[in-house]
Amino acid sequence: MPFNYGDLLEAVASAVNPQAPALAQGDTVVSWGEARRRMNNLARALRSRGAATGDKVAFYLRNAPEYGECLGACFLARLTHVNVNYRYKPDEVRYILDNSDSALLVYHREFRDSVQQIHNQLPNVRCFIEVGDDAAPAFAERYEKLAENGDGAPLGIDRDPDDQLFIYTGGTTGMPKGVMYAHRDLMELWFNRMERTLGVRPASIEQFQVMVRMAPMQPRTIPACPQMHGTGLITTLTALMSGGCVITVGGHSFDPHAVWRAAEKHGATSMAIVGDPFAKPLLHALDEAPGRYDLSRMTAMTSSGAMWSEEVKEGLIRHMPQIVLTDSFASTEAMGMGTATTTKDAHGKTADFMLGENAIVIDENDQPIEPGSGQAGLVAFGGALPLGYYKDEEKTRRTFRTIAGKRYSVPGDYAVVEADGRIMLLGRGSNCINTAGEKVFPEEVEEALKTHPSVEDALVLGVPDEKWGQAVTGVVVLARGAAFDEAALRAHVRSQLAGYKTPKRVLVAEVPLRAPNGKADYKTVADFARRALGGT
Repeated sequence: MPFNYGDLLEAVASAVNPQAPALAQGDTVVSWGEARRRMNNLARALRSRGAATGDKVAFYLRNAPEYGECLGACFLARLTHVNVNYRYKPDEVRYILDNSDSALLVYHREFRDSVQQIHNQLPNVRCFIEVGDDAAPAFAERYEKLAENGDGAPLGIDRDPDDQLFIYTGGTTGMPKGVMYAHRDLMELWFNRMERTLGVRPASIEQFQVMVRMAPMQPRTIPACPQMHGTGLITTLTALMSGGCVITVGGHSFDPHAVWRAAEKHGATSMAIVGDPFAKPLLHALDEAPGRYDLSRMTAMTSSGAMWSEEVKEGLIRHMPQIVLTDSFASTEAMGMGTATTTKDAHGKTADFMLGENAIVIDENDQPIEPGSGQAGLVAFGGALPLGYYKDEEKTRRTFRTIAGKRYSVPGDYAVVEADGRIMLLGRGSNCINTAGEKVFPEEVEEALKTHPSVEDALVLGVPDEKWGQAVTGVVVLARGAAFDEAALRAHVRSQLAGYKTPKRVLVAEVPLRAPNGKADYKTVADFARRALGGT
């Protein structure tokens, strides 16, 4: 039976203890009773300001309790969430708001200057709402006033499982695209995971209420990655719909010790990250202060969107032997292509996943590749899928294909599938390097570089070259106190991979390798590498 998130949220809020925490950051804890009241007040305020069913609400927010509150309000009011990267400059923010046809914008006080620069250039945005302690500017309303004013009564409106949620994904090339999900499809993905792990899926909202009431405890989850990123957003959504608590960490930069302090303070049971860019600093913090934090309640950590190396997983398990680490091979357009699970008793290889039950590997003619053949192909996912990209029919046709009568998402990830269903992920085809006729997938070389003790992080790309066509080039961030030895790094890669995959040059990064969501910023790094090597 398909559900709407607004209906499920109302049911869950009725099922949990109203004194139980729903949202927490630092010393601020919002109980479920408070959250329910504030979400309903916000939902009613948004509707009263002209927002109609299906209208888009842009979230220009850092991780904060307000993100969860506003997300819930959108579901209750039948409005569509649109994420905005908080690192974007004013023109980039304007692009997202224009492209998404957003009718409302909720933003943090720190972004007031950026919003002031563009608010007169946004004819579709009818309401600006500022989150902050001081008075809002003349063009905006104050968030706290909207959340507090009202009796918190339910809206009493009919909702539809086909209501939507948008996730804008930047990718590595081109402008960001809005991936459109219907509530029914996102919920189907969640219930499928629930059935695999718990052996049951709810047939009705009433049954789900019973499951929430009978649970020994609700999850307390930290989205350590940004909530505006797909991984952080889905983590927030799942925790709220489970009657749990979303624990956020403030600040303008990632502070691993602050994350562990929050986990201890609020009794976190799980955490979401984006691969090594988050896992490595978290591990370093634990190594610096073994036993400082009580993490005995932490039972699960999940990752998606970036490589999570096996040695880092093993390091985390040394400090938390009870934890289950789940590495999800997924994209915004295909959630469920594969998984890899690591515990103290079960280890695997980096980028080695078990193919999802609705996933296949296809060749260039969209024909399934025989498992165990050794042939590389594109991973295609045929489970519950997005409706497509907002206002981009051409890209929708390229990514969402019908294969043997079934609709699949093909985001562009290459892999080799083994006879037992395991896949070795090679990387994104859009990043593939063609060097003297040989194909090199950057992720494979990056992982080899990162196994050298002097390297903290690495990206690999192809730089235009007269001899090679594209020269394999590594850009690294050195570990604390490490010396740079280019020849040693090249030799290290050559000892693990074929000679043609060895970087012709390795450079020390002078620009950030990653966006705040942990994903590789190949464009910025490529521009740096070309300049450093004397190109244009």
